[in-house]
Amino acid sequence: MSDVSAVKALVFDVFGTVVDWRTSLINDFTQWSKTSGIEADWTALVDGWRAVYMASMDEVRKHPERGYQILDALHRRSLEKLVAQFSIQGLSEADLHYLTLGWHRLHPWPDSVPGLTRLKRKYIISPLSNGNVALLTNMAKFAGLPWDLIMSAELFEHYKPDPETYLGAAKLLCLPPEQVMMVAAHNGDLKAAQQNGLKTAFVARPTEYGPLQKYDYEATGDWDIVAKDFGGIADRLGC
Repeated sequence: MSDVSAVKALVFDVFGTVVDWRTSLINDFTQWSKTSGIEADWTALVDGWRAVYMASMDEVRKHPERGYQILDALHRRSLEKLVAQFSIQGLSEADLHYLTLGWHRLHPWPDSVPGLTRLKRKYIISPLSNGNVALLTNMAKFAGLPWDLIMSAELFEHYKPDPETYLGAAKLLCLPPEQVMMVAAHNGDLKAAQQNGLKTAFVARPTEYGPLQKYDYEATGDWDIVAKDFGGIADRLGC
């Protein structure tokens, strides 16, 4: 059992850890298509969109001369390419905007809001996500996520797993890294956080990618807490 008694703040990965992005987007777009008249294989589009997520952020890293670009802009650019790839016809500018903002309208996993509410009683809680500030703020309003503040890669102009995101979050909180715990359903995120001195908590989300899930079914690192849900983290931290 790791010593987590010094922890004062918990920061959370959001996509997949706090919210069920895949089911949310597929259901949203399927319902929207009934009134918009736009037909497409929304499951394929959503899966394709997420598949290019990491590559879109890598492009920002490779071209610092172009400046930092927020995730909304990367999502829109990826969407336009996928629309052409899937030959989706009839989309207006308003339609493309609606689809892009689907990432602002994601539903939480059933344990997320109750678990966060418990943890908030004792700890500062915040997202630490690659989503931009507006995206995370709108999502919190939509999903009822009780954050104390919003921390985004946008604030540091670096996407995770760049060290600047983890260390930047600790700096903004005026805390040493060891007093901040990263919570994620992704072992890679936790590995990077741990390498930068943060405490770590893993929660498995085995249906995040639906039938396409290939990894992160279980903890693969020496994390400080491994729990089945946010309630389990709250139990471990005495909330």
